[in-house]
Amino acid sequence: MEPGKRGIIIVAGGTGSRMGAARPKQFLLLDGMPVLARTINRFAEALPGAPIVVVLPPDQADFWRNLAARFEVAPHIPATGGASRYESVRNGLAALPDDCDLILVHDGVRPLVSRDLILRTAACADQYDAAVPVVEPVDSYRRIDAEGSRTVDRARLRIVQTPQAFNAGVLRSAYENPFDEEFTDDASVVERWGHAVFLCEGERTNLKITTPEDLVVAEALLEAERTDDEQKTAEGDFAAAADRASGEGKE
Repeated sequence: MEPGKRGIIIVAGGTGSRMGAARPKQFLLLDGMPVLARTINRFAEALPGAPIVVVLPPDQADFWRNLAARFEVAPHIPATGGASRYESVRNGLAALPDDCDLILVHDGVRPLVSRDLILRTAACADQYDAAVPVVEPVDSYRRIDAEGSRTVDRARLRIVQTPQAFNAGVLRSAYENPFDEEFTDDASVVERWGHAVFLCEGERTNLKITTPEDLVVAEALLEAERTDDEQKTAEGDFAAAADRASGEGKE
């Protein structure tokens, strides 16, 4: 069965308080391009033709429009954010075309999301109606309570990432229900109203840029990506040249 039409909501409502920068983190330059622009372009490359809604706080819309005009950013639909992520996603859903069968929701400050991760999460949601990528924690954790602290079994924990992907009907129905302070992401909204969430394999390189150190790491990861792409191109050129030489030798 052919997959249905995909729709994308990118939530970019951060203020960047932990970044300590003069502008929100989604607008900072990462290797010469705004973080948010890189995020948009990753989805446009992975899902060509899929509508992309970008949700921004109302006081950032004009700034982003002017900033985006200076770079090559894939076409996208602007939407106005709300007081919470819940409201922002709900506004994003209203801006997304009604004919989408599957909806992916992503953090605007995860610009290194790979094509494989996007497609893998979408495929899982096609099968299970709700899917989120996760990775296993590598650090140790302690739970703090009134009696002090105690060790948490990290084997029972997972770190949740985005994009989170959902059957469109499931997600839209979940967001028709009242807001709750306990909602932490879209999966928690869907889960509250009785839908199980499937966990698929995430990627450690799917970094969420929150602090200045994250930008440094992201720059290094981008450089590693370029090096890998160049090596694959060189190997492909070498293989093609070898094939040509082999063919000429048989003449």
